[in-house]
Amino acid sequence: MDLHTYLQLDATDMAELIHKKEIQPVELLELSFEQLEKVNPTLNAVTHTRKEKVLKEAKQSNNVDSPFAGVPILLKNISQSLKDEPITSGSGLMQSVVSDHDSHFVQKIREAGFLFLGHTNTPEFGLKNITEPELYGPTRNPWNSEYSPGGSSGGTAAAITSGIVPMAGASDGGGSIRIPASFSGLFGLKPTRGRTPVGPGVGRQWQGASIDFVLSRSVRDSAAMLDHLQVIQPEAAFQTPLLSGSSIKMINEPFQKPLKIAFTTKSPVGTPVSQEAQLAVEKTVEWLEKEGHIVEEQENGVDGIQLMKDYFLMNSGEISSLIEQLERAIGRSITADDVEIETWLLNEAGKSVSAAKFSASLASWDTAAAQMAAFHHTYDFYITPTTAFSAPKIGELTFSREKQESLREQMSIALESEQQQAVIWDMFLPSLTYTPFTQLANLTGQPAISVPVHLTKDGLPLGVQVMASKGEERRLLQLASQLEQSHLWIGMKGNPLLQV
Repeated sequence: MDLHTYLQLDATDMAELIHKKEIQPVELLELSFEQLEKVNPTLNAVTHTRKEKVLKEAKQSNNVDSPFAGVPILLKNISQSLKDEPITSGSGLMQSVVSDHDSHFVQKIREAGFLFLGHTNTPEFGLKNITEPELYGPTRNPWNSEYSPGGSSGGTAAAITSGIVPMAGASDGGGSIRIPASFSGLFGLKPTRGRTPVGPGVGRQWQGASIDFVLSRSVRDSAAMLDHLQVIQPEAAFQTPLLSGSSIKMINEPFQKPLKIAFTTKSPVGTPVSQEAQLAVEKTVEWLEKEGHIVEEQENGVDGIQLMKDYFLMNSGEISSLIEQLERAIGRSITADDVEIETWLLNEAGKSVSAAKFSASLASWDTAAAQMAAFHHTYDFYITPTTAFSAPKIGELTFSREKQESLREQMSIALESEQQQAVIWDMFLPSLTYTPFTQLANLTGQPAISVPVHLTKDGLPLGVQVMASKGEERRLLQLASQLEQSHLWIGMKGNPLLQV
């Protein structure tokens, strides 16, 4: 197999070739590393590789009956720990950390037969919708290297979009699968809360807002991984009933009756939405109507601004707790020089969040979940732009030193918790303006997808988001599969790095 052929394959294609003994895993790994060495100096998608180890593992492996035996994959450098490999969460504070275990999520991927190449770039502690950590530097978008592939799974997105691997580990705590999918022309599924493994050592991530899964080039790859990664963990805080049967079979079936679908292009926090994002939704709505579905413009009734305030309050508490844990681990106090500005300000704000306010903020998630459950009694799906704009330029959402000092000063004089949270809001507002639509599904626990159905006049991808009721991932995959076969799906068409 030559590199050109390799770049056209999804993970399912590769697995079939291996099962038929038409190619050896070592050959796929060599092609994967060939592409990595070609594109990574420009893209900075991959921060750590284990070439000698994985080639040895491929030669020794007898795991031929696993569904993806011998297929190369990368993991995200946060929460997806691999035994004896670095896991830094994109933070200089953790650059010497080496994991002594596989995470439960990684164990499940290992059971599927994948071979691990290494880890992808991520912003510090996964806190941003771009991938520009001080530790590793920015990851660049394969469609245009002047732009970001998004975040926090930006390294993963760039690795897939550039053809290093067909699929890779990702996670989503506020849109971190769907945002890079939108910016990079990929398919991104955020599963229902509790669907995939957590831990060991934790029973939830970000109070249930965050979940591990994958980013992929094809709908069928994500469908296969949904079946393989779903789990009931007795020790986990959240569980969802297992799906029976095969997702691959179901996604190819037509809907039994016309769907009733709601859509909006209005930002839930009152920020602007580009004409390109509105056009992406309008094109999708027009296609759905031609397919015979009933589509209505309708807002969901959730107070988006209050929900985002509660989301940032949770982030504050979680990061403050994390900093305390790290201080105990390293045996000293952590200073502003140890971490990036977002981490530090969230930590400072989290110190003054009362238990009552934290509890009330989580209760608001449940209120929103109830509102959306009622909404879905009427509507099968809820469609919005995935992102309000196409990808930002590299550096556009990274603060200058002067701006960082200004933010620190504002936090130092904000004595009340409400004032501190106002600083947090102002700090994140530029990035929130790009991505105001994705957080809702994280806080309600619903599944959501981003489908690559639009290419802007500047040649950059822009996705459309579809949400469904909890447990309805397969219906989302059904819709995505139909869109994948339509004229709207851009996929990798026009991606310059896949033209060999």
